[in-house]
Amino acid sequence: MSQTPSPDRPTTRRHSWAEPYKIKMVEPLQVTSRAERESALAGAGWNTFLLRSRDVYIDLLTDSGTNAMSQEQWAALMLGDEAYAGSESFYRLERTIQEVYGYPFVVPTHQGRGAEHIISQVLISPGDVVPGNMYFTTTRLHQELAGAAFVDVIVDEAHDPASEHPFKGDVDLDKLQRVIDEHGAERIPYVSIAVTVNMAGGQPMSLANIVAVRELCDRNGVPLYCDITRIAENAWFIREREPGCAQLSVAEIVRRICDLTDGAWMSAKKDALVNIGGFLAVRDEGVFDEARNLCVVYEGLHTYGGLAGRDMEAIAQGIRESIAQAHLDARIGQVHYLGQQLVREGVPVVRPLGGHAVFLDAAGILAHLPQDQFPAQRLAGELYLEAGVRTMERGIVSAGRDPRTGEHRRPRLELVRITIPRRVYTQAHMDVTADAVLAVWDRRASVGGLDMTFEPKYLRFFQARFAPR
Repeated sequence: MSQTPSPDRPTTRRHSWAEPYKIKMVEPLQVTSRAERESALAGAGWNTFLLRSRDVYIDLLTDSGTNAMSQEQWAALMLGDEAYAGSESFYRLERTIQEVYGYPFVVPTHQGRGAEHIISQVLISPGDVVPGNMYFTTTRLHQELAGAAFVDVIVDEAHDPASEHPFKGDVDLDKLQRVIDEHGAERIPYVSIAVTVNMAGGQPMSLANIVAVRELCDRNGVPLYCDITRIAENAWFIREREPGCAQLSVAEIVRRICDLTDGAWMSAKKDALVNIGGFLAVRDEGVFDEARNLCVVYEGLHTYGGLAGRDMEAIAQGIRESIAQAHLDARIGQVHYLGQQLVREGVPVVRPLGGHAVFLDAAGILAHLPQDQFPAQRLAGELYLEAGVRTMERGIVSAGRDPRTGEHRRPRLELVRITIPRRVYTQAHMDVTADAVLAVWDRRASVGGLDMTFEPKYLRFFQARFAPR
């Protein structure tokens, strides 16, 4: 993004932009040597999740819980009501969710996967089928553990990293209808959509598509639930790209999306700008009663759900900050600042650039490596070796194994996610990251593959270990 030049400024000057905040407190970072990084990566089994944070210079592993809170959020912590039951902090959070997102019933959880677990247990019966716009790792696992099979109904363009389709998160309505016709509406507990599809490269859904999905669900008598973890970022893209939406505020678009769904879950560790927390929000009182009962079993009492009162205060404040236009302009602008540097140098990345990360096309960068040699996992390791920049794999390792056949799932996208925490790093950090990617890009022909030496049963990308071939 760039600011509009002032009439009295020379138009030949390069115009940049600056974040809408200033730094009040700093956390020192340590720059390690190449030899130190080689030792650390070997000790971590070439899995960036197993690196110690002290060995990382620029940590772009995830934007989940790694955000910098505002002075208002830090002040809100002091208002935390730590009562075990009936915390006033819960009621402030509940009121904020009702006002911003419009759902009447709220169940707090320790983070997003707690909400995924609860809604899966409430709605899914063994043998059910859940259609969705591309899988997300923890969401699909909770659906499978509850007895369902996930079916991908995202548009074909989402599987093509070079496609410039502006809304690659959209549901293919024909695919969705075929799933309903094949299995019957009675075997589909809900349609599961996500706004800004993580595994597709942080790609948004259009408002028109969400409206159409809602209409299709209504015709077939199927509920519609949404992962709203990055809903503000999706709303920003709708405002920027979708005809007829430029006059709407981000807050208005967010509310329109939520109004089209029967319920939602959120990892507040992303858009809501906090380090921990999440929630489930629904319209059906019967679903709510079951969900808050399971909350007591798995998370904590229904008025704290595994969270301290101060956490709920920070989430409530963060939700309101998340829908501010200036915040989103800077947040997504920083992602695009990094991505555009790589695009200019010809590095294969997912196009168009998404909202929370730049996704490297590892299959394009390391085209000489077969998918069985885990090219994205290797590429993430090489970026760490190059400059101490921690990223993560989003490809065959993250996809896991088919629970029925035991074979690797083989996604068409083999990606490395360079994830930008909110309000944490500067443009200079993005420049260092870009230089690291370009250095690996220049020596890509010499990069070899990996063997997996340890594989956990669930969500293997978190704990698997590898060794160079």
